[in-house]
Amino acid sequence: MERLLSRYPALSVCEKQISDALELMIKVYEQGGKVLVCGNGGSAADSEHIVGELMKGFHLKRTVHDERIPSELRSKLQGALPAISLPSQVAVLSAFINDVDPQMLYAQLVYGYASDKDLVIGISTSGNSENIVNAITVAKAIGARTVALTGEKPSRLSQLCDVTINAPSCETYEIQEYHLPVYHYLCAALEKHFFSE
Repeated sequence: MERLLSRYPALSVCEKQISDALELMIKVYEQGGKVLVCGNGGSAADSEHIVGELMKGFHLKRTVHDERIPSELRSKLQGALPAISLPSQVAVLSAFINDVDPQMLYAQLVYGYASDKDLVIGISTSGNSENIVNAITVAKAIGARTVALTGEKPSRLSQLCDVTINAPSCETYEIQEYHLPVYHYLCAALEKHFFSE
């Protein structure tokens, strides 16, 4: 955390929120859960980015010791923290948008994928994106834990989520610029916790 805040001093206002999110994510993974991430536009790209850092080595090699996997394959695998980027589910998303309700597309995937062991991260620079709010509402209803990445203004997500990380800006592009170092820190800290040897 010290390095993050030295590089991005403005994020010091989020220090407790970031720590709380990390603690929640550690607990979810220790209990055998997974992380689902959703967002729109640039935040959809951030969803993909987060999952990419969780599902393979980030800073560490993440050696696989799973004896079920043949050794010649095991050496070519890396330890993973299970995560799903909901924006990447193009076929079901487009079908649901066409057939049912565009504002419920992520809520449908949360309902289908998530359990009470899991955590759903909703990324919205305003904190008020209807489809993200609906996804978090469904997540809460089924007992999943929830984290929001938003901007500094109070929002619907900040009222709903277990933890909300409020990037210190009201400008969309600046909020997104702050989100990246925050989730890089979370992913690196999770990797260190679970894969340091």
